[in-house]
Amino acid sequence: MIVLIAWLIALPLSLSLLYLGTEILFGLRPLRGQPGGAQPTPVRIAILVPAHNEAAGIAATVLALESAAPGAETLVVADNCTDETAALAAQAGAKVAERSDPDRRGKGYALAFGRDALSHDPPAAVIIVDADCRLGDGSASRLAAQAIASGRPVQSANLLVSAEKPAPLVAVSNFAMLIKNLVRARGLLRLGGGAMLFGTGMAFSWPLFARLPLATGDVVEDLSLGLWLAKKGIKVGMDDEALVTSAPASLESSRAQRSRWEHGFLRTAAKQGLPLFLRGLAKASRNLMTLGAHLMVPPLALLMLLSSIAIAALVVIAAISETWVPAIFAGTAFAYACTLLTVAWWRYGRAMLPFAALLRVPLYIVWKIPIYLGLFTRSQTHWNRTKREGEQR
Repeated sequence: MIVLIAWLIALPLSLSLLYLGTEILFGLRPLRGQPGGAQPTPVRIAILVPAHNEAAGIAATVLALESAAPGAETLVVADNCTDETAALAAQAGAKVAERSDPDRRGKGYALAFGRDALSHDPPAAVIIVDADCRLGDGSASRLAAQAIASGRPVQSANLLVSAEKPAPLVAVSNFAMLIKNLVRARGLLRLGGGAMLFGTGMAFSWPLFARLPLATGDVVEDLSLGLWLAKKGIKVGMDDEALVTSAPASLESSRAQRSRWEHGFLRTAAKQGLPLFLRGLAKASRNLMTLGAHLMVPPLALLMLLSSIAIAALVVIAAISETWVPAIFAGTAFAYACTLLTVAWWRYGRAMLPFAALLRVPLYIVWKIPIYLGLFTRSQTHWNRTKREGEQR
């Protein structure tokens, strides 16, 4: 019986670690350049910016978008704002759509409202950019051209970039985002799946955008949208030469934001991960299978925490039962994943995460424990603006 318990611990943990390592392995190399992706497109592009109480930075965002994507139309949806977001966005040169509906809050509703505003004179492509983000030069034309040519959504790389030398735990968070939104995203694509949508830096042709189920209060609307597309047989593309960046939130302000996303991810994964994998298996769909497997891998910090606890428990069980195979199997999978993470850090992360800060990873995992405990005690469901790193209180 005790050996069975050991395998029930070791097997799902090991499979998650092995899949994580494999995604990283396949994502270490950049994707091949998209043919014609960098060519400017003469078609009309709309950049849709959902914004809730973003007066502190919306003007700078609009100006930065105009510089990075000259000729594109910027539409800011000032959603249930109680500040000067709308006025400041308009002063900066954006078109503005104001929405007031306290009973239906959420980014999805804001995006649907913006789509309605655009529908009177539809653009050829729509790119969604969050109000705190910056598009890389040329990224808009790359994304729009590929979305129009393929008829599929196209996601850019999405990274956190600190303006100054970040605190060690912030640097760890930035690196974790790089693993998730660049390295693993490439690996998922190469394994046969579509890319995940990140909520910002994602482009759609208008015919596709017009039929998306946007008007929901889902706290992980990007994840749900990507899964809806996968079930419809639409694979999300990715251009890792296109880039959208944002400043990281301060640690003290980001706990609610991280709780909202990670709680939503974990709930969605628990409901849809295994069914999606089995559906892909039945349909021989690599897209559905790999997306289902991706969902069954917990967020990186949680996976490392669970691995440490589980391997310690397996060692104790092995010492009692004298059966070491489950512990060795889990330990090998853990070593495999950690080795690939180290290789990814060496190749891409040393500049943002110096070795001294890398040693703080255990502290970062401890810092996130209340977030995971909160999954059982409270739920983060509201779309609230998170204070960015370096902002005054």
